[in-house]
Amino acid sequence: MTKEEFLNLLTKEVKSYKQILETANNEWIVKGFIDIDKNVYTITNDTKVVSKIIEILLIPKLDRFARNYGMELELPSKQNYYPDLTFKDNEGHLFAVDFKSSYYNSDSVNGLTLGSYWGYFRNRDRKMSMDYSYNSYSAHIVLGMLYKQSDETANERSVFGVDELGLIHSVIENFVFFVQPKWKIANDIPGSGNTRNIGGITNIQRLLNGEGPFATLGEDVFDDYWMGYFNKDDAKKAGIGTPHYNNLETYKEYLKSQANKLSKL
Repeated sequence: MTKEEFLNLLTKEVKSYKQILETANNEWIVKGFIDIDKNVYTITNDTKVVSKIIEILLIPKLDRFARNYGMELELPSKQNYYPDLTFKDNEGHLFAVDFKSSYYNSDSVNGLTLGSYWGYFRNRDRKMSMDYSYNSYSAHIVLGMLYKQSDETANERSVFGVDELGLIHSVIENFVFFVQPKWKIANDIPGSGNTRNIGGITNIQRLLNGEGPFATLGEDVFDDYWMGYFNKDDAKKAGIGTPHYNNLETYKEYLKSQANKLSKL
């Protein structure tokens, strides 16, 4: 299976997830946690809690999707390993799929990070926090899960019975799903602060269409840019003083300076 074929199949599959995860009035189907006495405890809209529950709901559906097309779905052997999901076809081709979630207001998401530009991203033939090397994968794909946070504050002090689910307002609503290659929705700045995470674009329509700044430049430019990217601390540790560049504009200037050096040689 080619990466284009896999991307098309996964995109088609994910289109149905909005209807699966929402009620008729666009609320999340999850209302809370239930104990053995059938007490229901409401949850907050904490992004880590919400994203993990969404993943738990989707993994069985994605496993069924894999089997329908003669693939195997593998989960990472350790927590915090990349990627979240590995799909293997019957010819041994591997496809990395990473869950990325965020809430949105109007036409923009709160923020999106696309994984590290350090470690496994640069040492692509080694297994670093991965079960396979980065270069073992035919494609690196993001399954995006965007949602609105409810205006109503959850009452975490209340306990409900299972026959009172209708009284609980869901903490999130109005899902938007997308499937895109990581490089197409990557930004040219880190995801947050001084971390080693690749930032993602935040406009929803551009996310849906895969229209990041590298989309017209190509995956090879994305790889070269982020494999050579240094924050201030790492630049000092590497002995290069200041970073060679910090956005696409200064990256172009850096390449020009390198080309001038080469021409002199």
